[in-house]
Amino acid sequence: MTDSRRRIPRTDALLAEPRLAKAVQELGSSLVKAAIVAAQERARAGQIDPEEVADAALATLPATASTLRPVLNATGVLVHTNLGRAPLSAAALAALRAAGGTTDVEFDLATGRRARRGRGALAVLAEAVPEAGAVHVVNNNAAALLLCALALAQGKEIVLSRGELVEIGDGFRIPELLISAGARLHEVGTTNRTSVADYVAALGPATGFILKVHPSNFRITGFTAEAGVAELAQLGVPVVVDIGSGLLRPDPLLPDEPDVTSMLRSGATLVTASGDKLLGGPQAGIVLGDQVLVDRLRRHPSARALRVDKLTLAALEATLRGPAPPVCLALHTDPAVLRERAERLAVQLTRCGIDALAVDSRATVGGGGAPGVELASAAVSLPTGYAERLRTADPPVVGRIDRGRCLLDLRAVDPSDDKLLLKVVSRCTC
Repeated sequence: MTDSRRRIPRTDALLAEPRLAKAVQELGSSLVKAAIVAAQERARAGQIDPEEVADAALATLPATASTLRPVLNATGVLVHTNLGRAPLSAAALAALRAAGGTTDVEFDLATGRRARRGRGALAVLAEAVPEAGAVHVVNNNAAALLLCALALAQGKEIVLSRGELVEIGDGFRIPELLISAGARLHEVGTTNRTSVADYVAALGPATGFILKVHPSNFRITGFTAEAGVAELAQLGVPVVVDIGSGLLRPDPLLPDEPDVTSMLRSGATLVTASGDKLLGGPQAGIVLGDQVLVDRLRRHPSARALRVDKLTLAALEATLRGPAPPVCLALHTDPAVLRERAERLAVQLTRCGIDALAVDSRATVGGGGAPGVELASAAVSLPTGYAERLRTADPPVVGRIDRGRCLLDLRAVDPSDDKLLLKVVSRCTC
């Protein structure tokens, strides 16, 4: 008898197979060759027939040459840092594709001369916040704060409240960032109470600026007090406000969340914010405020090291010019609509023999935005064993465990993905 392994196609023959040859053009030869070798090994082990090697290799190829995988966020956290924070709008994704080639990012096509980098994104930011005398964009909010310290307080003091010495994710501490810029911290007040008089007593010739940091990932309650931006703005030194979450204007759903417009109207000299949180765009740090100081930041030598690329500029501009981004839509979705979707999905899953229930849920903003604020939501409740199976599915679905059940909260799931969610859950059996 002829050994069936002799029928296994050679690697060069498989690489020439039309479908795999096309995959090489899209994904690169190393990825495709690795998939072919793995499929050949399966054939040698008798797991598949030799004639199935090409199909098996194709089935294991990733959609892109990147290891990042699209994930359905059913955690109930709208801006989930570990899942990439804000998902981009269709307009922003289209802008990314357009900007992926050669663009006029720093070139004036009319004159044939160099132009201001990212002028479109800067213009739409200025339009969105007319209260700002000028705007600048760097690669994240930490970079925006670092640039403020470098340009305005290197060798000087930054005055800030002890209650705002914030540590955020992964052990990142804002005080250490400021010190790394060559600034000295002058801490005032106590953890729970800081008055205007505390700031006044700290001011002097060595003061670079006063810093107000929004404690975005925690709350201090009880016997507390803090000085407002309007009060600090009267003290005769620059006031830099780090609001973090990127809310440009007040939102009635988040009455206690600071926004850029309100801070500038209160007298803040500069406001820094993130682009990939409540603004709903790509990762970016945004500085808005006094024109003279923004220009000083823009001209600082470190600004070049912190600048953003053409893809970020394109996505940011499209986020602001285009329709409401997914984070904004998810934030303002009617809970009744979410409950309706959850009930519909639960009924369909029950018909497939799955223990599925529609339940009320509580979602959060996440990403350091609106700490303590809960949003009424709805979820599909499944046996706890589904959590791991869904995380390893294709595409992965990430939910959360609550009271011994796996909850798939729908607030951050786009309605257009309901069919896909249903399909993935139906394929997972416990």
